[in-house]
Amino acid sequence: MKHTTILSALALSCSLCAASAAFAKLPVPAPTPEAKAKAAETAAKAAWSDKVATYQLCQSQDRAAAAYRAKATQEGKTPTTPTATPPCSDPGPYAAVAAPTEQKPIEASGAHSPAATATSPPSENKPAAETAPAAPKQ
Repeated sequence: MKHTTILSALALSCSLCAASAAFAKLPVPAPTPEAKAKAAETAAKAAWSDKVATYQLCQSQDRAAAAYRAKATQEGKTPTTPTATPPCSDPGPYAAVAAPTEQKPIEASGAHSPAATATSPPSENKPAAETAPAAPKQ
């Protein structure tokens, strides 16, 4: 019985070691330009959402202050003078900012340069006497 207990404990410890290796953190790959552009777009949209939330909060605070002043004057009280605050600024509709795409040189983009204009045929049928004249006889 002790022998099976030792074997089961050994098997359990080996499986735990294997499981910890399986859950090891792998290095994060470098982000691609597309991933960077998507992250920039997400950040821009989050910033716009924050501006919209700030605008809506400003409007609701103005409505609450106006309702308080109206109720106070209706009850015959003189409300305190409001503190001067900047007006609420509407951020407008969301407009995606197009990220400038980096132009690659033709060689790096995988395209081939166009062929040069031919000035002579690729091969000429000349006799050997014209291409390599014979040495003069003596």
